[in-house]
Amino acid sequence: MNAQTQASKNALHKSLERRHNASTSLAALWRPALLQAFVKLDPRQLLRSPVMLVVELTAVLTTLLCFVPDQAVPTSVALQIALWLWFTVLFANFAEALAEGRGKARADSLKAGSQGLSANKRRADGSFESVVASSLRKGDVVRVQAGEMIPGDGEVIEGVAAVNEAAITGESAPVIRESGGDRSAVTGNTQVVSDWLLVRIGANPGESTLDRMIALVEGAKRQKTPNEVALDILLIGLTLIFLLVVVTLKPFALFAGGNLPLVFLVALLVTLIPTTIGGLLSAIGIAGMDRLVRLNVIAKSGRAVEAAGDVHVLLLDKTGTITFGNRRCSALYAAPGVSGKELAEGALLASLADDTPEGKSIVEYLRILHPIEEPRREELTPIAFSAETRLSGVDWNGQVYRKGAVDSALRFIDLPREKMPEVLSREVDKIAQSGGTPLLVVANGRLLGAIHLKDVVKPGIRERFAELRRLGIRTVMVTGDNPLTAAAIAAEAGVDDVIAEATPEKKLARIRQEQGEGRLVAMCGDGANDAPALAQADVGMAMNDGTQAAREAANLVDLDSDPTKLLDVVQVGKELLVTRGALTTFSIANDVAKYFAILPALFVGIYPQLDVLNVMRLQSPQSAILSAIVFNALIIVALIPLALRGVRVQAADASQLLQRNLLIYGVGGLVAPFLGIKAIDLLLTAVGLA
Repeated sequence: MNAQTQASKNALHKSLERRHNASTSLAALWRPALLQAFVKLDPRQLLRSPVMLVVELTAVLTTLLCFVPDQAVPTSVALQIALWLWFTVLFANFAEALAEGRGKARADSLKAGSQGLSANKRRADGSFESVVASSLRKGDVVRVQAGEMIPGDGEVIEGVAAVNEAAITGESAPVIRESGGDRSAVTGNTQVVSDWLLVRIGANPGESTLDRMIALVEGAKRQKTPNEVALDILLIGLTLIFLLVVVTLKPFALFAGGNLPLVFLVALLVTLIPTTIGGLLSAIGIAGMDRLVRLNVIAKSGRAVEAAGDVHVLLLDKTGTITFGNRRCSALYAAPGVSGKELAEGALLASLADDTPEGKSIVEYLRILHPIEEPRREELTPIAFSAETRLSGVDWNGQVYRKGAVDSALRFIDLPREKMPEVLSREVDKIAQSGGTPLLVVANGRLLGAIHLKDVVKPGIRERFAELRRLGIRTVMVTGDNPLTAAAIAAEAGVDDVIAEATPEKKLARIRQEQGEGRLVAMCGDGANDAPALAQADVGMAMNDGTQAAREAANLVDLDSDPTKLLDVVQVGKELLVTRGALTTFSIANDVAKYFAILPALFVGIYPQLDVLNVMRLQSPQSAILSAIVFNALIIVALIPLALRGVRVQAADASQLLQRNLLIYGVGGLVAPFLGIKAIDLLLTAVGLA
């Protein structure tokens, strides 16, 4: 059943993904993005991107110089340079607008769903009044009945109800929310489909999950992360250095008896400063957050996502993350004198009326192992499990089939434990020692054999851990099981370490230990007892259906309440960091290449000795500068898809990733300008534009 449920979830998410892709395709976004590119020309908006602000100022200056006659520079060339400088700024704005626009359709639908909501707010005297949902504040108590929308994030303080969270998670199956325990949190804009709930609002307007989701996908109010701020400082520093370089070129030219027009110097500055990364930096960050939102994960800050990309240790709960959570049938052991088919038939019949996850897993297992003709459910007389008998099964055609705890099953057929067949007794002891649950199957007063129930490790999880290990990330399994059971499951799952008989204090101590040794730690949790550890961890991911305390302590919230999502978050974080690093490397390598490609062409007439460095043999100084400006603008366009999609992270250690990126984006960044500028130079000369 778990496999079927997961398959249906995957199908639903694929369908939603297709719809999301349709609304975020280039065909749907380019028109509004183009309009926004012009809106973003406002210098007040460009203040967030100092490099592009410099480009815009140079574009303004070049435009003004077009109206000042200069015999050294034809007006047509000056006009072309000015136009391409404006294009450079527009292309950078277009990239940012595209990144923001990818989530705008989803944001609009979320806004539409929350508009006009009302709530039944409890007064001080205990009565209820109808108010606008947007007026609710933290601490207010509201009553939500079947068919009504929950007006805001909060915690259930009374009642139990089924809630449809499809508007937020995309999952159509209703979930149960009740007061107390770890399933008490509710999310605004979700619908109660049965019964009623009394909810204490936990967030003020503008601070809810829905608001954070909208802000993330729109790119609004996005605070720069420390890494982005540091990169901005680097880019500003490089810009100032190249400004000084360009300023000193004029005196050098005059000293040698030559002259460099001001238009050329202004354009040269733009070609040398790191415009590529400066134009794409914001788009990379917004696109990274968009990928996170598509995973249905809400981040309280971009810093958490970047930290996820740098984590060294992952703390993962065993139940529901590494294992399915419900014990599943893994093996059968027949008693002496009983065939495997006979045992399988008896176990299947004893489980047909058992609707528990364990019972269903036995049926699934045996249908594959020993397919038999099953009787119809109405022919069976089900015997439900009870705490007194500790047995369940069916009566069918005068025959009695039961399964249950060892002692209870033996008592049912009046067989003392010491008279149990030795072979079967050893198998039962082995199952118990490994942390599994042994069940005995009996039929018509006869012992048929044993069933091994165990907490089954999810398929593919071992491979994912191996991939993380290649990326230099250690995995630690956290479980309340005894050390023996924990070690067995840890070995099967392939985790690097295990915390058995875990308590909140143990989790907190382990996180502090790892951090004290200089490592970043990520963990996920859903209960109030996880809150201290979530707050202490560098990356804490809470489940949306968990407690309010856990959600407040964490810096990430998974709307699907899937603990394995932490692995995907780490991947997104790494992609974000690697993409930014790769394009920064490419941009700086570009600048180095353009420096050596353009300066010899500009100065060869003044300093003939530079002819040896003029490997590109560009047609003229004005052709060189114009070709460089055109290349500078077009390379931003060429890299927009990569900035939005992100660089895929291969399973390798840091040194291998560095070597790969230096080879592709470092060497590529050096070679591309030589090829591109030469090709543009030939084209411009051929059509008579330079």
